[in-house]
Amino acid sequence: MRPSLRRFAAASVVVKHGSSPYSAKVNWSRRVRMLLRHVWLLGIASLLALSGTAAVAYYVLSQPTHLKIAVGPPESDDVRAVEAIANQLKRERSNFRLSIVVKGGPIEAAKAIDRAEADLAVVRRDLGMPKDGAAVAILRKNVVVLFVPAAAPETSKEKVQAESSKAKAAGKGKTAKKPKAAKAEKDEKEEKDEKSDKIERIADLVGKRIGVVGRSQANIDLLKIILRQYGISSDKVVDLKPGDDPTQVVTPPDQITIVHFDPFNVGAAIREAKVDAIMAVGPVSSSITATAIAAATRGKEGPTFISIGAAEAIAQRYPIYEAAEIKAGSLGGAPPKPEEDTDTVSFSHYIVARRALNEQMVGDFTRLLFSIRQSLVAELTSDRSEMTSPPKIEAPSTDKDATVAVHPGAAAFFTGDQKTFFDRYSDLMYWGLMLFSFSGSAIAGIVGFTKVDDRVRRLKALERLLELTKAARHADAVEALDELQAEADLILGGMIREVENNTLDEAALMAFSVSLDQAQLAISD
Repeated sequence: MRPSLRRFAAASVVVKHGSSPYSAKVNWSRRVRMLLRHVWLLGIASLLALSGTAAVAYYVLSQPTHLKIAVGPPESDDVRAVEAIANQLKRERSNFRLSIVVKGGPIEAAKAIDRAEADLAVVRRDLGMPKDGAAVAILRKNVVVLFVPAAAPETSKEKVQAESSKAKAAGKGKTAKKPKAAKAEKDEKEEKDEKSDKIERIADLVGKRIGVVGRSQANIDLLKIILRQYGISSDKVVDLKPGDDPTQVVTPPDQITIVHFDPFNVGAAIREAKVDAIMAVGPVSSSITATAIAAATRGKEGPTFISIGAAEAIAQRYPIYEAAEIKAGSLGGAPPKPEEDTDTVSFSHYIVARRALNEQMVGDFTRLLFSIRQSLVAELTSDRSEMTSPPKIEAPSTDKDATVAVHPGAAAFFTGDQKTFFDRYSDLMYWGLMLFSFSGSAIAGIVGFTKVDDRVRRLKALERLLELTKAARHADAVEALDELQAEADLILGGMIREVENNTLDEAALMAFSVSLDQAQLAISD
């Protein structure tokens, strides 16, 4: 023990427990001041608190974000595509998990966005976009394919009948020569009949039967829009019911009859039903469209594809559709189908997000969606896939005059304006550093203030000891000396507590030791 501390302890007496204004003033804040005096403890505690907060924040941020996506109808290609996207995101342990909400169709999926029942949805452009939704990506593009089946080759029986009729006509010619005028009139009539039966453009569809693959009313409405563009009124279009037998229906020369084909049995339906033209709607890679084209092929002769030359005008009048072009040979086959580029009408299926979703969240989801495109194509084009047409995910137009609004988060990704980590949190980091600096200065100020307060309090205690010494020398009664001794004991008790807290330096300890010795000596004398 240090000599000064031994003298200080030797001068001590048994401290009487009691209360005084001095002790009541300092007891309530003693523990706080003890903590503030240990700056290194505060630093460690602050560091641990910051580390714990950072660990909790990292845990919360590292948890995957769950998004609900509405899609329909059940068992459709759109549902299978969304399921594949969800599984791929899960396999890659991305920050997103998709919860699929199956709806009755694209219209119900769009309503789910407006009702806030889902965060994302797959919608069909021509069936309506949600008011509270914006595009994230194009899931797939559907094109209209109009074609005329190849003429069936004549059977051997038909050939025999034709040859016999020619022989009879030749025999009659030997015996009785027909007038040249009558023969010319017959040839002209046959030529007109042949030309009237041949379909080369949309106007030639009047008086014919058109087979439409699928039973979607939206496809029928699209066909009527195309026909109206060419001056064919919708009143002239007769839509047969599913139970009607197309072979028993006679099409008037000024009307068009629509026959529905089951998309899952389109090959047999085309072979059995005698139609003059066929309309298929789907992606260029659709297996249903390919099956329909194969069923319309007769031997080596393929179908004749009809170009929709007014596609641009239709897109201008109806912005829900787009003008497109089917490239030569894109539908396969040898010779290529079609043999030349063909104009047509298209529409898209979009993945949309609620406008209220965080832009950064939507941007990150868009980035992940486009990063897994190749994996999706490999999975959905395999032999195990049940899809009739795998999706071809594309970026929507980000032009200011685009007909479909793009979500700001997705647009930032497409244009390369997506914010980095430092762009997003630089302001928070700046204010955090400012707050940390301010807090450090405040703590240092509080510690300095407590030290000043301690110095003033010690000086007052020393002055009081000097006053006790003077009062003891002039005291004339034992009771007065007892009161002075009691007060000296209280001051001693306070100093002992500060010695225990190691808050007294060597100089202060020496000053108290000398002052207390003088006071004790004056009281004892």
